[in-house]
Amino acid sequence: MSYNLWLSDQEVIRKMKSLKFISLFILVVAFSMEVNAQRSLSIGDEAPMLDHSVEDINGRSITLSQTAQQNGILVVFSCNTCPLVSRWEDRIKAAANTARLNNIGMLVLNPNERIRERGESLSDMKRRATKQTYNFLYASDKDHVIADAFGATRTPEVFLFDGSLKLVYKGSIDDNANNASAVKNQYLEDAIQALASGTEIEVKRSAPKGCPIKRNE
Repeated sequence: MSYNLWLSDQEVIRKMKSLKFISLFILVVAFSMEVNAQRSLSIGDEAPMLDHSVEDINGRSITLSQTAQQNGILVVFSCNTCPLVSRWEDRIKAAANTARLNNIGMLVLNPNERIRERGESLSDMKRRATKQTYNFLYASDKDHVIADAFGATRTPEVFLFDGSLKLVYKGSIDDNANNASAVKNQYLEDAIQALASGTEIEVKRSAPKGCPIKRNE
């Protein structure tokens, strides 16, 4: 009887070890996937996914390469439901005007796939764009594939590329989402102006301060 019990105990130990190994393997894979999904582009990297088609709020299929202009392209990851997007919204529209005046294309992408049917659908995006009089292309980043390729983690989060489609600035729009009049560093505006004039961009990166992207789990 004690021999059978010993065998049973050994079997339990083997199963526990096996479960620990499987759990560790799952954690390693999950961590690796998370790191890959959020590995951000570095300054000087070329824009990825240039020919990947996305659908905009008017049902058109567009790509980054089609949107880029002579002096580059501004890519903004945004959404409908983040309060910080709302606070920066007027400044995103102002950036669109500045980009247009300086021959820089602009594409705003909504990567919130996990809550797509809870306020982030194309119809929701179209209503938002109409209500807020958007002056830029607004498209759905289905399955957040472009956000993953960029390593974007927040909404809003911006990536500015030059005429050779090399990354020259990434991060926040400015340093104060809550109060436009209290902004001390207009990161994006300054970067666009420097890019257009051919001068050095002083601040090439800043920490994005928006809401976490709602990726599929």
